[in-house]
Amino acid sequence: MKQADDDGGQNPVSPSADASITGTAVDFVNQSAKLSLKKPLSPTDPASVAVEARFVTSDDAVIVTGDGNRLPTVPLQEAYKLNALKDDLNNEALEKRANREDSEIELASLAKRNEEKFATKFVFEPPLGENGEASQRLMGDSKRTMPPSHTHPLFPPLPLYGPQSLLRNLQCWTFRTSSFFLSAGFLGVIVLGALFTSVPTVCNRIWLRLTFRNPDASRPFHEEEVRRSSMRKEQERLWKRRKSFGQGNDAQECPLSSDGFIPTEGGPDPVICDVGYYARRVGLDMEEFHVQTEDGFIIDLWHIYDPREYTKLDDAERSHRGPDPFTGGSKKRLKDPTRKPKFPVLLMHGLLQSAGAYCVNDDDSLAFYLCKSGYDVWLGNNRCGFRPKHVLLDYSDPRMWCWNIRQMGIFDLSALTSRVLHETGFEKIGLVAHSQGTTETFVALAKEQRPELGEKLTVFCALAPAAYAGPLIGKMYFKFMRVISPALFRLMFGIHAFIPIMMTMHSILDPRIYGWLGYKVFSFLFDWTDERWDRGLKNRMFQFAPVYVSAESMRWWLGRECFAKHKCILSTKEEWRSEDREDGEGETDGPLAHPHISHHLHKKSDPSRSSTDQPRRKSRGSRAWYNEKAPPFALWVAGNDDLVNGERLLRRFDRGREPHVKVVHSKVIPEYEHLDVIWAMDAVSQVFEEVREVLWKTNCYARDQCRTPIGCESVPIWAPEDAETNAERVEQSSSDST
Repeated sequence: MKQADDDGGQNPVSPSADASITGTAVDFVNQSAKLSLKKPLSPTDPASVAVEARFVTSDDAVIVTGDGNRLPTVPLQEAYKLNALKDDLNNEALEKRANREDSEIELASLAKRNEEKFATKFVFEPPLGENGEASQRLMGDSKRTMPPSHTHPLFPPLPLYGPQSLLRNLQCWTFRTSSFFLSAGFLGVIVLGALFTSVPTVCNRIWLRLTFRNPDASRPFHEEEVRRSSMRKEQERLWKRRKSFGQGNDAQECPLSSDGFIPTEGGPDPVICDVGYYARRVGLDMEEFHVQTEDGFIIDLWHIYDPREYTKLDDAERSHRGPDPFTGGSKKRLKDPTRKPKFPVLLMHGLLQSAGAYCVNDDDSLAFYLCKSGYDVWLGNNRCGFRPKHVLLDYSDPRMWCWNIRQMGIFDLSALTSRVLHETGFEKIGLVAHSQGTTETFVALAKEQRPELGEKLTVFCALAPAAYAGPLIGKMYFKFMRVISPALFRLMFGIHAFIPIMMTMHSILDPRIYGWLGYKVFSFLFDWTDERWDRGLKNRMFQFAPVYVSAESMRWWLGRECFAKHKCILSTKEEWRSEDREDGEGETDGPLAHPHISHHLHKKSDPSRSSTDQPRRKSRGSRAWYNEKAPPFALWVAGNDDLVNGERLLRRFDRGREPHVKVVHSKVIPEYEHLDVIWAMDAVSQVFEEVREVLWKTNCYARDQCRTPIGCESVPIWAPEDAETNAERVEQSSSDST
């Protein structure tokens, strides 16, 4: 302002100020072009222009375009740079305008007003508006906030793929061409290996048949399988008779209608990939919602409902509502509004699966079982699934596939939870997850990720929890994927979908051939068997897998940098080995050690422990994954599961490594394999009944507002650990870290 005073108060704008603004504008346009949907930038097409980086968490920045749409996450340095340049440009423009107005008072007032405006519009928006410290940490001036100097070793930065250009298109086609042949060859080797290892089994079955013996007689549920097969044939006969006499005339004879749910589909099973069809076969129905995540993906949410008491919404009401979660009011949708609503439960699926995995066992499917028990059941699907969709990107854009387990937890799970809350009007819901679904939940709830999500859940039920690797990760074909470099991994499996030829085969093969081959391949890869499944439904089980997943996601699981290296989702190899030494187990008791424990692992502390043990206990919570926002956990562990080591996770909780986590239920089923927790013929008694009770007993805040589920009339309300005792334990466990 000195020059302005010397010039008689005219406040001319100096040439240097104009040059500074021009330089900043050029830098901002260049950075924006680097992160936009396409280039060259066009003022007539605001969807193509990146205008700001929106921080959902401190480590997850999505790009907001000129028309309010979203592009996926970008490296932190690029996001900070875009926001800093925009702040600089706006501040310099304000200074230029203030000089022209010749008023120091107006300059100060204007700067103050715009500082408030830009802090909310151009810098960082809290991930969840009403939640605590994570939101406060992100507020501030982006020019004065520097990006983290390093990232979590288990979640290294994803590559940056800019807008389309000749060079990028050439890169994409190179990877797509190389990966098509190399990944198809890799899949061919796996298929041949699966078929070759099946030869002894086939020969043994043929020999037993030739010697007039039943090869299935030794199966643990052989008699039950025969009974169910006969019952399905009888149902088909009754369905044909019912159809011949007119709809509904013979409904009372149908076994499926004995519980009051009248099937609207029947006859021979066509073995199709349609959850709605299998819901109607048991007297229920399904409606599909579309949900937009905060990074622009459109994902599918399936609602299982009783058509006798609920009217399906129209297409407009079931479309996506925009990217912002936990906003908007709820809807009333019961036919009889005087009845109490059912408590909502969200189910999340495993790796390479869709939520249809919960709907393949007729009435003994977890989704249908919970719905008929009296819960409002919602099935969540992760991004891409059967139909990859994004508000701006198409299938061929590598940014469509630049994500891994972190984005699935931070964005997908939050968006699905938000939509269920919106549709049901509840403040909290129950969450049930299997395999990878548990992994994304464990990641999302971590205190460095999105712990606020835990405040929206009454309980997290983890089936075959996938937090530590099992011994299967050491098999030859997985070792091969871990040995190759990231560049070679991308050359072999591409930068788009992981082995997309699998989905092509799904669409062209006969479903029975595809189901048979799918079981052979996955059994070979993951050491599963169908010993405890209903073989008559096995082809149906594999119609809902595999689905589209990103090559980056599989690289996170199997590549040399992340899970396959550290064998844990939230601790590095060095950290869990250090914890093992502190616990006196030695390094041999890491995630690859896999003793089968058949009893519950959670016991009260031994009062006979000497006081000399206390200093060691005080440090056990110093590397905790979760804070006080974590919901109660319930875990069902498959004791014969070589894919993941759930018992290792139970020991972590049992030994006070997570002082804020309240484990309300834990069970190890010694004979169960990874998929048995959802597909075994005795899963209803071993798992589902307990899940039903845990969901109800942890619903402490809305019991009076909901209908009591069938079988839960005498289930008491869960009483959390005494607050004072828990506070003392937390203080002791975390004292080393303060």
